[in-house]
Amino acid sequence: MKIINIEAIPIPIPFTQGGNSTNFIAGDGHELGHLLIKVETDEGITGYGEAFGFNAIHTTKTAIDTLIAPLAMGRDPLQIEILMKELAVKNHILGRYGVTMFALSGLDIALWDIAGKTAGVPLYQLLGGLERHEVPAYASLLKYDDPDVCARLTAEALNHGYGLIKLHENTVPPVVAARAAAGKDVPITLDVNCSWSPHEANEMAKKLAPCNLHWLEEPIWPPENFEALCELRDLHNIPIAAGENACTAWQFSQMFKVGAVDYAQPSVTKVGGITEMKKISTLAELENINLQPHSPYFGPGFLATLHILAASHGTQPIERFYVTLDADMYDKALQPTQGLIRVPDGPGLGLDPNPAFIKKYRID
Repeated sequence: MKIINIEAIPIPIPFTQGGNSTNFIAGDGHELGHLLIKVETDEGITGYGEAFGFNAIHTTKTAIDTLIAPLAMGRDPLQIEILMKELAVKNHILGRYGVTMFALSGLDIALWDIAGKTAGVPLYQLLGGLERHEVPAYASLLKYDDPDVCARLTAEALNHGYGLIKLHENTVPPVVAARAAAGKDVPITLDVNCSWSPHEANEMAKKLAPCNLHWLEEPIWPPENFEALCELRDLHNIPIAAGENACTAWQFSQMFKVGAVDYAQPSVTKVGGITEMKKISTLAELENINLQPHSPYFGPGFLATLHILAASHGTQPIERFYVTLDADMYDKALQPTQGLIRVPDGPGLGLDPNPAFIKKYRID
């Protein structure tokens, strides 16, 4: 079998969110950018992957078109480890982190989809077998800077069956409001997207202590300051989550060695794909660190994460962006029901994007 075509397809999906978000990732605040990777083979088997998107979809598409696809054409898609290592080595001078790895991640996911379809089994079987048929989802709210909106959406998400709430705020009042709306027993996490210096993070941790956070996510700039994360964790006895900005198992190994995190958050569309996620999962297990992937996506990246969690030991939930999409590339097959998402059991990722959806929303 050989790869005969690789296509990177930018797909911005309009959405509504229940308030006026200040998230930078959404461009004008009304659409989420996805980059779908379609890999075709000479035996008629097609795989789909996803490279990290949002405002980076056009840049990542260029990397795939000019750096990755020319080297992958004509290669055996089933030799995933060999091919991905070769592509990483040949492109390392252009970056081991960031857009180059986003592009490699998208290809890798598509290759695993092809591998599952070739074998006639779901991805979770290739990853070791199914531990659970359904995975609980947690509601990942956008950033609103508005206590009333955070309280309202927290209560709404809980009413829809979500059992954990993630906030994206960097001030105290919205967190306090969400805690009041949720009650004392509902786990609430806070992702501040690396917005504080170590000193600021120390002061904010004191102010947030009454909110009893389940974890504090990426509190420090820069995100690779693992020593500062460790100090904050130890000083305040607060669980720390980080890793969505890390790429490759090597960087996670450095994170784990200094004791920086309680929850490791690799993103399959950033870190190097499923191949690298397997390595990180093993490292986390050896270090007794919770694997809690970052997955604010609605395409193959979300599906890949779902299979990874379904094949993993434990009860980790999957992150679900708490927004309403204008359309769904999987025809609502992955919509949570009372906070649970069913793991598809078709071959590969289990579902293919609806061709009509791609035709309608793609941009070239």
